Amino acid sequence: MNPSGLDALYAFAAATGVAVALTPLTMRLARRVGAVDLPSDRGLSSRATPLLGGLGIFAALLVAGLLWLPDTTAAVHRHGVLVTSIVHWHGVLLAAGVITLVGAIDDRFDLNPALKLAGQVLAAIIAEQAGVDVREITLPLVGALQFPNAGPTLTVIGLVAMMNVVNFSDGVDGLAAGVCAIIAGAFAVIAFDLGQNAAGVLAAIIAGSSLGFLVHNFHPASSFMGDCGANLLGLLMGTVAVTGDLKTASTVAFALPLILLAVPFLDTTFVLLKRVKYRRPLYIGDAEHFHHRMARIGFSVRRTVIYLYAWTLMLAGLALALRFVPYSDHGQLHAGWLALLAAYALLVVLASVYLVYVLEIVKFRGHAASADGRRADAGRDVMAEPPAVVTSWRAGGARRG
Repeated sequence: MNPSGLDALYAFAAATGVAVALTPLTMRLARRVGAVDLPSDRGLSSRATPLLGGLGIFAALLVAGLLWLPDTTAAVHRHGVLVTSIVHWHGVLLAAGVITLVGAIDDRFDLNPALKLAGQVLAAIIAEQAGVDVREITLPLVGALQFPNAGPTLTVIGLVAMMNVVNFSDGVDGLAAGVCAIIAGAFAVIAFDLGQNAAGVLAAIIAGSSLGFLVHNFHPASSFMGDCGANLLGLLMGTVAVTGDLKTASTVAFALPLILLAVPFLDTTFVLLKRVKYRRPLYIGDAEHFHHRMARIGFSVRRTVIYLYAWTLMLAGLALALRFVPYSDHGQLHAGWLALLAAYALLVVLASVYLVYVLEIVKFRGHAASADGRRADAGRDVMAEPPAVVTSWRAGGARRG
């Protein structure tokens, strides 16, 4: 059975309702078992807040997934040949359960990084065995690249990377949940257009469960999703990217996930490069994420989240435009539509460059570094040691990233 767009709407609504209803129960559970995020110098949190909100997200996924995600056979034309692949969605739900459990244990007991990584790899392997795998992608100006043997390994690496990317971005009230909801919504539309309906339903479930949790997570947050939620959303986002886009033979389809996921990927990339430069362990958190930088230049929590939401929405709009604006027809370019698409793409690029400049990722001049008006030395290195962390925020993921 191939689910329809109406199924996606039902799944979205059900996931939203379940997440809204069950998140308060996860808050009680978190307090009872001691899974509570405490204020810290790095975390920007000013009060103790229960973790384990990801359990509510998982419950929403489980309910909606069991009802609207039956095993499906995806048919894709590759170079004139009809190729079929089966995704066992119950296997994906099992992988989701594994990573949620690992994350919940970490939220309570703060697992060793090696054990967390082992749990991520296990969940990714289960998902890959369920049919979430990449055996071929189509690159611009290159054509099809096939991975008949390396595909499973690359898929596992990609899924683990996605878990950590979302986990790294979970640092401010509502940020990870809101960004994932925006990206998943765009993925849902694109997946249905590509004929990957089951992936579209999963994306709708992600969007619904994220929005439902956001009711309790938007500033001032009463619940944090914790590692169990961030890793779960990362696994699911990676699954959608693989089953919804990369399983098609379209060149544009490969670019769409890269555009949609640009904000969390850029954040993670800049942070990791800084840690490498100063020879710090990659898994030890610091205060150099986008939201930390915004705090240091005076942004409030709401303003920070709105800016990053807007950036993500602009990128989502670009991804949708690449898919739906009729700028090309079998190689024949349409000047008017192409100009419109190019103008919007330029606007997105300029906005992105502006935000990167504001965040001092690329440093052209000194910047006011403190509220008393003292200015930093001109030309201070972009990778300089971070200043003291602002502690007045309530963070969405104080112990992570």
